[in-house]
Amino acid sequence: MQKTYFLLLVLLSLLSPAVMAQSYDIVIKDGHVIDPKNDIDAVMDIAIINNKIALISKNIDAKQAADVIEAKGMYVVPGLIDIHTHNFGGTQPDHQYENGNLGLAPDGFTFRNGVTTVVDAGSSGWRTFSTFKTQTIDNSRTRVLAFLNIVGEGMRGDYEQDLNDMDPRMTALVARRYKDIIVGIKLAHYEGHDWTPTDRAVEAGTAAKGIPVMIDFGGSTPPLPIEELFLKHLRPGDIFTHCFGQFNDREPIVDLATKKVKPFVYEARKRGIAFDVGYGNISFAYSQALPAAKEGFFPSSISTDLHVGSMNDAMKDMLTCMTKFLAMGMPLHDVIQACTSNPAKEIKHEELGNLSVGSGADVAILSVVDGKFGLFDYTGYKVEASKKFVCELTIRAGKIVYDLNGIASPIYQPKINTKNPQTVLITENH
Repeated sequence: MQKTYFLLLVLLSLLSPAVMAQSYDIVIKDGHVIDPKNDIDAVMDIAIINNKIALISKNIDAKQAADVIEAKGMYVVPGLIDIHTHNFGGTQPDHQYENGNLGLAPDGFTFRNGVTTVVDAGSSGWRTFSTFKTQTIDNSRTRVLAFLNIVGEGMRGDYEQDLNDMDPRMTALVARRYKDIIVGIKLAHYEGHDWTPTDRAVEAGTAAKGIPVMIDFGGSTPPLPIEELFLKHLRPGDIFTHCFGQFNDREPIVDLATKKVKPFVYEARKRGIAFDVGYGNISFAYSQALPAAKEGFFPSSISTDLHVGSMNDAMKDMLTCMTKFLAMGMPLHDVIQACTSNPAKEIKHEELGNLSVGSGADVAILSVVDGKFGLFDYTGYKVEASKKFVCELTIRAGKIVYDLNGIASPIYQPKINTKNPQTVLITENH
C-alpha cells in the first residue's frame, strides 16, 4: 500500500532563492578521475545537470549542487560497459539463455558493479528479439544493447547446431530495424568442423551496414585453425570473445608448449581483431591469461559472460574480472579503458564510455582496497592479490542508482511536487 503525504515547507518566495542558487543536480568532489578517451587522469570535480556531464574542473563549488558526492581517495570513471552478458531470462526451463532459466535481468547485478551498459551476447535471434526487447530491454534501468544471434531462435541449446536456422538475410533485416539497440551479430556454440556459421554471421554483419561480429568459436574435432579465422574469415573490427579460454576442441591463443602468444595473434590484433575476455563459467584459464600477461598481451575489452552459472563460480562479477587483470599486471588506466572507451568503440557507440562534457551522465565511483584476496579459475588455479575493486556509487543517466556507503549528501534527494513546488512529495511503500 502506498501512502502519500504532502508537507508544507515554506512560501514559494522563501524557497526560490535556494532553488536559484543550485546550478547543478550533482557535484562529485575530489575524486581521481580516469577517463581514457579524454586523456584525463587526475583529481578533478565533476558536475551533472539534466542527466548530462556539465563540467569537469579542478574546483567546483559544492554549494551549487543539490546533491554532493565526496569521492576523495576514490576513482571516478565512466559507467562501465560489459559487452558480453546474458539477460534474456524467462519462463521456459528448456530454453537455456533464450527466454529461459540461465539468463539474468540486468538491474540486480549491474549497478552494484559500476556497470551502466550491458550488451547481451546473442541470447536472442531474429525470431525472438522482439520478445527480449519487450520483456527485458524496455523494462531495465540499465542500458541494454544486444548482439543478435545468427541462429534465428537464439541461444537455445541444440538449435544452435542447425545450419538451416542461420539466415543472414533475416538476421540483417532485424538488425537494421533495431539499429539503435542491436550492435552486432553473434555466433556461439557451434560444434562442427565447418566455416559456414562463421561466414553467415559475417555476411549478416556486412549486410547490416557493417556492424561487428562477436565469435564464440564453439568447438570441433579437429579444432578449426584460429589463424584462418582471424586472417581469412573475420573482418577488422570483429570480436573474438573467450580469448583466454583453453579447451581440447578449440585452439588457444597461447602455445601450450612454448607458453608464448602465437605470432599470428599479434598480426590479428594489428589487423583490427578485438580480443574480449567473455569470462563465463569455463571460458577463462590462468594457463592462457598469465603467459599472455607476461608478454604484455592484455584484452581489448574485459567482460563477464554473466549468467546464472558464471556469477556463482570463479567469475562472480565485473569487478572481480577487473581485479584479476589488475593482479596480473595490467595497468589501472588500461583496466578502466578495457571496460569503458574500448568496448564502446568495439560496438560502434563511442558516445558511451566517457565523461565528455555534454555526454550522458553514466558514472562509476570505485575504490581499490587493500587486503588478501584469492582469485581462482575453474581449474582451481589460484592467484593471491593484495588489491581489489569495490564499487562505491553508480550514476545512471544522471541519477544515483547505487550508493554502498551513503557517500552522497543528502543520501536521498527529496522529490519536488512539480504541480506545486511549495511542497515536497514523500512516498512510503509498504
